[in-house]
Amino acid sequence: MSNEPTTGMPVQTFASFDGQLIAWREVGEGRPVVLLHGLFSDATTNWIRFGTAATIAAAGFRVIMPDFRAHGLSAKPHDAAAYPVDVLSRDIEALVAHLGLTDFDLGGYSLGSRTVVRLLVRGMRPRRVVLAGMGLAGLIESNRRTAWFLHVIAQPDSFERGTPGWLAAQFMKTNKIDGEAVSHLLRAQAETTIEAVRALATPTLVVCGAADQDNGSAPELAAALRNARYVEVPGTHMSSVTMPELGGAIAAFLAA
Repeated sequence: MSNEPTTGMPVQTFASFDGQLIAWREVGEGRPVVLLHGLFSDATTNWIRFGTAATIAAAGFRVIMPDFRAHGLSAKPHDAAAYPVDVLSRDIEALVAHLGLTDFDLGGYSLGSRTVVRLLVRGMRPRRVVLAGMGLAGLIESNRRTAWFLHVIAQPDSFERGTPGWLAAQFMKTNKIDGEAVSHLLRAQAETTIEAVRALATPTLVVCGAADQDNGSAPELAAALRNARYVEVPGTHMSSVTMPELGGAIAAFLAA
């Protein structure tokens, strides 16, 4: 265990299902909630830097935030065999088992939300779920999004300044993303069918930026789920994670 210089928060690691090291951070005490970050990001950028984790912790939660494989301080293997289908879900299942969590909440942002849904489909049963920065198309047509990101990784300088591709490429460069590792990770993603989405009954908060259509319609996702509510917060896909309203909405839902 070591303290991360940028946050002062202890960084812990464990060996996942295949021995690859996965890093995570924690803040707060109380009911556990596992939060999963987005693509090209990490726990610090997504949850800690802009105060979201602190807001949720202040509401009485133990906030557990892993770095995905190929991201942050977690392992970034270049062997394609290290990225079987649903690898992110398998890592989170291993983390939950490692921590001995049996009664907990689960949330994600963008790729993190997609992973949350995969975990539910695979049988994980948290008390409550948060899907942030995600719309219905981002789940049932995720292969299109995957192909787009693979293009961003392969040709990061091919986009006109200010376009979504340019913004994604800049974010990737800022966070010093290992393109080869993340490309393997993207190819390991599984689409979720609309039938599987409609079968999910866990109480769910769908929360999304007012100007965020990157993963399709969040209201359509909330409508497709059997037990969901939709909350709109300010911002785009890139900026809503910086807004205090995101943490406030998540904390209010989990504490209700």
